[in-house]
Amino acid sequence: MLTQKQKDLLNFINDRLQRDGVPPSFDEMKEALDLRSKSGIHRLITALEERGFIRRMAHRARAIEIVKLPEAMGEPPRSFKPRVIEGDRPDSTPPAAMSVGSAAAVELPKMGKIAAGVPIEAISNQQDTVAVPGHMLSGQGEHYALEVKGDSMIDAGINNGDVVVIRETSNADNGDIVVALVDGHEATLKRYRRKGSTIALEAANPAYQTQMYSEDQVKVQGRLVGLIRTY
Repeated sequence: MLTQKQKDLLNFINDRLQRDGVPPSFDEMKEALDLRSKSGIHRLITALEERGFIRRMAHRARAIEIVKLPEAMGEPPRSFKPRVIEGDRPDSTPPAAMSVGSAAAVELPKMGKIAAGVPIEAISNQQDTVAVPGHMLSGQGEHYALEVKGDSMIDAGINNGDVVVIRETSNADNGDIVVALVDGHEATLKRYRRKGSTIALEAANPAYQTQMYSEDQVKVQGRLVGLIRTY
């Protein structure tokens, strides 16, 4: 039997996994549940883990896997598995899928590295290909992969050396993790926030400051839809 707070937290984590493909930070959990400190979140997380509803992966920032949900909340997101963190997407079977082991996979162009730190020069040349689960691809538009360089998004579960799967788009909603082109020549992976004519590119690491730009300085090039981690 779960308390109401435990149910609320489990539901919040589940919703964020469905939407973003990565768990929320402890600060976001604290704010969502209107708690005064993160110690309360730690207790709730521990209780959920002890009861078998979630699993924490050791030595990984924000690495939480939902194992099961109460019957009233339905089933856990089938897209979330160890090693692959998948983003918000409709169920679909993409064209040109091929079988890799027992899972359908699609070869995507790997366009180089993307900065999860200070911006680096934009990447435009394909360097390799990478096989990703076909059901990770979402929505209309082309998809491509980038290797993450830096640690500014670790609290979003994105580590240095991870490979992110990006759906090409020029549009983003507040809170989306995007590939942003800054001043026409530097690309970075950040969380997108827009207020009026000002755009904030937020890191998910307190060591990095939020960068503020005018709307003409930032062009969204794609939105995060999945992440692949190599151990």
